[in-house]
Amino acid sequence: MPLSTLDGDVGSEAKPISPVLALLLSWAALAVAFAVTSWLIDGLEVSGGVGGYIWVSAIFGLVNAIIGTILRIFTLPLMLLTLGLFSVIVNAILLSITDALSSHLTIDDFFWTAIWAAIVLALVTVVLQIVLGSVLGRRQAAH
Repeated sequence: MPLSTLDGDVGSEAKPISPVLALLLSWAALAVAFAVTSWLIDGLEVSGGVGGYIWVSAIFGLVNAIIGTILRIFTLPLMLLTLGLFSVIVNAILLSITDALSSHLTIDDFFWTAIWAAIVLALVTVVLQIVLGSVLGRRQAAH
């Protein structure tokens, strides 16, 4: 469920949440996803505590929105040919770019660390978005 709408009671219309709140919640979910990923993957390290996770997630969000869009357009034939699996490589490249732009993120090896980190980060982010959407949906339905 996207964070932009929340379902209320059965038979009622979906109640939209503020776009700013949706952005902040997605940003927080990405910061938590970076924390979980750095805990699970040995070669990926985020320094600076909570502020470091927030900073890295902000940089990654901007890199993903700007450079990621361009990379996905240029690699569309490879995405189609590999049935979307090439997106893991694109996400690993975006993580490496984020590593180059931020002193708080350290990735020791592109081939294994960045690729595994891209996979884990994507999975954790999806799970957190689903959990966050369902929790907010239940809270909104109680009102």
